[in-house]
Amino acid sequence: MRPERYDTPDATALRRAYYGDVAGRYWRRPATPQEIDEGLAGDGVEALEPPTGRFLVGRYGGEPAACGGVLLLDAERAELTRVFVRHALRGRGGAALLLAALEEAAVELGARRMVLNTRLDLVEARALYARHGYREIPAYCEGPYMEVWYGRELVPAD
Repeated sequence: MRPERYDTPDATALRRAYYGDVAGRYWRRPATPQEIDEGLAGDGVEALEPPTGRFLVGRYGGEPAACGGVLLLDAERAELTRVFVRHALRGRGGAALLLAALEEAAVELGARRMVLNTRLDLVEARALYARHGYREIPAYCEGPYMEVWYGRELVPAD
C-alpha cells in the first residue's frame, strides 16, 4: 500500500471500479461507463492529497488491486473514504492491510480518530469495519447514500 495521486491510470481504474461497484449495487444493475463518469465528476477526490488527505493504492502481483483515501475533517478527525478491493482479490487479507495503511496515513496527517459513513447494503464493508474495532456513532454528516456511521480512536504507531 503506497500513497499515489488519485489521477494516475491505476488509481483512476480503481476509482472507476469502486464507483461501478457501489453504484451498481445501489441501482441493482451494472453502472454504465457514462454513469461512472458522471459519478466521478466533481466528487472532491482532489482533497485526498496532503495536507488535507491521502489516497493509497495497493498492488497484488504488481497489478492495481485496492484503493482508499483519508480526508482530514478537522484537527482531530479523518474520514475513511473510497475503500475498495477488486472482487477477484477479496478474502486474501488485502482489505485489512489497506485499512491499517489508511489508519497510519490518518495518524501521519495528525488525526486521532477515524470516522466513516456507508450504506446498509454494503455488508462486507460493514463487517470489515466491525472486525477492526469500528463502532456505530451518531451521524456526523448527511447525504443521500449515507445510512450508517462508524468511528474509532487511532493509536499512533511507536
